[in-house]
Amino acid sequence: MNLEFFEPAEAAALMRCSEGWLRDGAAAGRFPHVCWGKGKIVFTSEHLAEIARLSEILPGSHSASEGRSGSTTSTRLIGTRARNRLVS
Repeated sequence: MNLEFFEPAEAAALMRCSEGWLRDGAAAGRFPHVCWGKGKIVFTSEHLAEIARLSEILPGSHSASEGRSGSTTSTRLIGTRARNRLVS
């Protein structure tokens, strides 16, 4: 077994992202991870590869015109102002 184990700070440095983003994703169940002892979050090398795959955006998977088409299923809205702007 050739797994490496990383604490959130180490994993964040490797992935060039924030530690908080990794911790939040793990806590919300979006990212694979393991917990040791009393809830200590640990990532394996396989977890980091899977997180990279989950975060990947492939060409052609999102067009620039989708945001203006009125499709609420694929449009991400943050706050009530964005929601009101979409309705009007």
